Amino acid sequence: MSAQIGAIVAAVGSVVREIFGRTLRAFAGVALAAMTLGGCTVPTGPLVGADPADAGARVAGVGYRSTIAPYTSLRPTTPTGWAEQNQRVTPSPKSGHEH
Repeated sequence: MSAQIGAIVAAVGSVVREIFGRTLRAFAGVALAAMTLGGCTVPTGPLVGADPADAGARVAGVGYRSTIAPYTSLRPTTPTGWAEQNQRVTPSPKSGHEH
């Protein structure tokens, strides 16, 4: 039984090595061709707009806009009496309804 398993593993192994060998050689050939020919390509079209190497080229203006412009300080204020604060938030009494 182990001889049969050994023979099957050997047969499958040789097929796998052959396939990977061909695939690896093909991949290496394509990669080598791409790297060799990659440096020979020309630009596909002319530059659009101003030349980036021209120091005198006109550019859009630069402005400043604060990221915290509407900020107001929310630090605690001096404490007031609890009765005054309570009167400010108490609903106004309705006429005719006494408790």
